[in-house]
Amino acid sequence: MQVKLTVNGRAVTVDAPPNTFLVHAIREHLHLTGTHVGCDTAQCGACTVHVNGRAVKSCNVLVGQVADANITTIEGIAQPDGTMHPMQSAFKECHGLQCGFCTPGMVMSAIDLCTHHPKSSETEIRSLLDGNLCRCTGYQNIVKAVKMGGEAMLAAPAKATVPA
Repeated sequence: MQVKLTVNGRAVTVDAPPNTFLVHAIREHLHLTGTHVGCDTAQCGACTVHVNGRAVKSCNVLVGQVADANITTIEGIAQPDGTMHPMQSAFKECHGLQCGFCTPGMVMSAIDLCTHHPKSSETEIRSLLDGNLCRCTGYQNIVKAVKMGGEAMLAAPAKATVPA
């Protein structure tokens, strides 16, 4: 089955069996390995990408279900000159990662969270990140990073947008 998508601003065609999950199409067919496979049951959030501007757990969506969609992966959120997205910078600045396995999905979820719930409190951030698991950090620095990243996104909206 051939599925046309726009991934990180580039038109692509994925030729994959109909039962291929989006995460596997991204990793195995497009060779974008920043999106991680964690649980395969949509519980951990490591596979989170943006589909038409909304965070989606890509291990729970068949590639055929997102035909003609705009997909953004962790590889697509930096600026063309390589400048990190404000959320990436905040995760780095606040030490919001340890092993890094959950980080791509956590960053993608955090961008969605701050885009749709700007100025969230720490309690709201903790609640809205439910479904993204980190086994290392205890979430203190992740919450700080999301707060800082959200503030940076509000302060510099042109740099905070994710390419369609």
